[in-house]
Amino acid sequence: MFVQKSFKGDSEKGTLYLVPTPIGNLDDMTYRAVSTLQEADLIAAEDTRNTKRLCHVFDIETKLVSYHEHNKSEREEMLIEKLAEGSNVALVSDAGMPAISDPGQELVARCIVERITVVPLPGANAALTGLIASGLSTDSFTFVGFLNRKKKVKRETLDFWKNHESTLMFYESPHRVTATLKEMIETLGNRKGVLCRELTKKYEEFVRGTLEEIHDYCEENPLKGECVLYVEGAPEGSSDVTDDTWWTELGISEHVDAYIEKGNSSKDAIKQVAKDRDMNKREVYKLYHVDGS
Repeated sequence: MFVQKSFKGDSEKGTLYLVPTPIGNLDDMTYRAVSTLQEADLIAAEDTRNTKRLCHVFDIETKLVSYHEHNKSEREEMLIEKLAEGSNVALVSDAGMPAISDPGQELVARCIVERITVVPLPGANAALTGLIASGLSTDSFTFVGFLNRKKKVKRETLDFWKNHESTLMFYESPHRVTATLKEMIETLGNRKGVLCRELTKKYEEFVRGTLEEIHDYCEENPLKGECVLYVEGAPEGSSDVTDDTWWTELGISEHVDAYIEKGNSSKDAIKQVAKDRDMNKREVYKLYHVDGS
């Protein structure tokens, strides 16, 4: 158990600050975010080139170090060492909330293990910004994030979520959004949906309608800029309907990987596969990690 008193200030260790940055409009940078970046001992940035430009605009002279998908393991050790020595580190992504479909969650988890204070700052986030203007239900919503590029895995993920009654939220590249919408129509049905792009920027756009209408619009009007897709939840009562046989044509490794792609740890995925197939967990573990079948 770890009870964090964020601002008590009696720890000799430093603090990891999670600092959101604008998703398009620089006026969305908060006073607190600017002062935090100015006062930190080090800024860990997904892309130092992008963050340098941001720092220049707001007169931030704090030293930058890269922290991205390809170096996060080795960089994590250095950042943890700095924090343990008492340095304050600010973590930023290229845009929006760090650790949301961006590097950061592993560093946060490690800090908690090391009893290092983690302080989140509120700020810009594409998924929630678009949701409140989507017109779809905000009573309950599920952030799915980016779907896997592999068609088979993408279909399995959509199939997993199809009976959930909450509004579904996805990030997608403009180059793949038409294909993703086609998969959604085939898997989820022709529900209400909303596509928004260029949030907070000059060419901000919301396309509201059925998934088929949005698909046709995207085919006729090639998009630019990162997109957020919102899909109406399944009708009430659908969550009680499950398909327990979706995995029958998969091998053990594919079955485990399917659960991992849905956000489960390998341990939990193996446990669920053993339950699905009425097998011993050790046997599934061996087939997955040793035999690779």
